[in-house]
Order: sequence, then C-alpha cells, then structure tokens
Amino acid sequence: MAKSKFEYVRLYELEDKLLKNVWMVVRVDGKGFHKFTNDHKFEKPNDLAALNLMNDAAKGVMSELQDIFMAYGQSDEYSFIFKRSSTLYGRRSCKIISTVCSMFTSHYLFNWNKHFKDPLIYPPSFDARVVLYPTVRDVRNYFNWRQADCHINNLYNTCFWELVQKGNLSNSEAEKRLNGTFSSDKNEILFSEFGMNYNDLSEIFRKGSTIIWNQSKSENGRTRKVLKLLTCDIIGDSFWDDHALYLDTAVTDQM
Repeated sequence: MAKSKFEYVRLYELEDKLLKNVWMVVRVDGKGFHKFTNDHKFEKPNDLAALNLMNDAAKGVMSELQDIFMAYGQSDEYSFIFKRSSTLYGRRSCKIISTVCSMFTSHYLFNWNKHFKDPLIYPPSFDARVVLYPTVRDVRNYFNWRQADCHINNLYNTCFWELVQKGNLSNSEAEKRLNGTFSSDKNEILFSEFGMNYNDLSEIFRKGSTIIWNQSKSENGRTRKVLKLLTCDIIGDSFWDDHALYLDTAVTDQM
C-alpha cells in the first residue's frame, strides 16, 4: 500500500485477532431463507437437491481453506471448525468470517444450476459468526447441539408437512395439533396416521451432513487428501474415537 498523508486512518481499524490455541468455529446461516425456499419452490419438508447444494458449497470452502478439518451442515446452515493451530489471516476475526461467508455464498451460486433446473429468481445471502471453543468437550457439545437441533427440527417439520399435505390440515391447524407434543407423540402421529417410521427416513434428513478430510490412494499408489461426506451420528463416542486426531489430541483426555 502506497504511503500518503492519509494513511493515518488505518489507525482506526480494530485489532480483532482471535485467541491462540483454541478451536475456531464459523457458522454460516441462510438469511431470509424461509422466503427464499418458498419463492424457489423447495420441496417440503426436505429438498435433497437443496441439501446437496449446501454440501457442494461447503466442500468448495474446505477445498480453498484447508485449515478447516471438519464441517457440519443441516437445513440452511453450515459450521466449519478450524485446526487449533491455524494462523489463517493472523486469526483476524473479520477476515476469517467475511472470507468463509463470501466463499460459501459464491460456491452456492456457482453450483446452483448443477442441482436445480429453474434459474434463481434473486440471489441468496448468508450471514456468519465465529465462536471460540477451548476444550474438546466444548467442541463436541457444539456439534452435538447442532445435530440434536437437526433431529428436533426435522421430526417437527416431517410431522407438520404430513399433516398438511396428507392430513389436509391448514398450516395453523397443524401447528395447533403439534403444540405441546413430545418426540414420542410426533412419532406416533407419523406411524399411526401416515404409516411412516421416522427412522426409515434418509440419514441426511435426520442427522445432517458431516464433511471430513480422508486419505485416499490414487492409481499410482500415492496418498492424497480428499473430502468425504458422511451422514452419520456424531453425538455418540464412535465418530470422535475414529477421528480423534482431527482435534489435535485424544478425545478422552479432556472429556
């Protein structure tokens, strides 16, 4: 940057470096996506093409920012966790948030036609935040929270749209029917009234999408890193036991 007498204005910039030696999680959320999904006629309660588009956008971000070792997405959100040792952009908060959010939005737009035949009516937008987690327990509980949220919301939405689409209830009537119900009640409604076993639904709807780096051997025998999409439980110990190295330490050390 060329020096001039006006350069002093840089002194007004905030020093927003994030703490060292903690995990950074950036979560990207769709802005106004209730309207966006209605206007673009997404299938209710789940649109597989829309979820695959979100996954492609997340893969695009991870391919460009390889300090991200894992991502988890559901509905209109995606969470990216960076290596604890990451020094990306000197750990400046504003640079990390803006880069992840803009990359995600760009890849979402770039891949739209791959998943949808109809063109965009208007562009989508996303917001983002970064949160720091000091321990493995906090990291795990963050992802536990997001996957539990996926299950709770999807069970409600599945039941709601069955009542509307097949039970011929209005939206307000379906909301009233489900008010105060527990998971067991919703499962019973699905099974007894619509012959649906909720556990038979695709795992991507019930558990969301997890993307990790995986080692793969090419034809010439060389090992390279590739992105792997999983639709599995990440609340139990099994996933974390298998991928403990991603957290730079044994999971059991801090649990």
